Amino acid sequence: MSPTLFYHKGYRFFFFSREEKRMHIHVSSGNGEAKFWLEPSVSLDKNYGLSQKELGNIQKIIEEKKDEIKNSWEKHFPS
Repeated sequence: MSPTLFYHKGYRFFFFSREEKRMHIHVSSGNGEAKFWLEPSVSLDKNYGLSQKELGNIQKIIEEKKDEIKNSWEKHFPS
């Protein structure tokens, strides 16, 4: 299961339900996909095909919506 949190500027932001416990988010578009850690700060973990410019834009989106993403994580993955 991969619940979508939101779409923004052509990017899909989502979780994989069966993955490691460290808080993170996946992002995909027609150009590729990436995974970003949310803690201790937003940082890129993996990138498959996205440009540096795209990654910078995505990171800004994640930083702006970090609280919303973290709340969604806590609801989806209750401790």
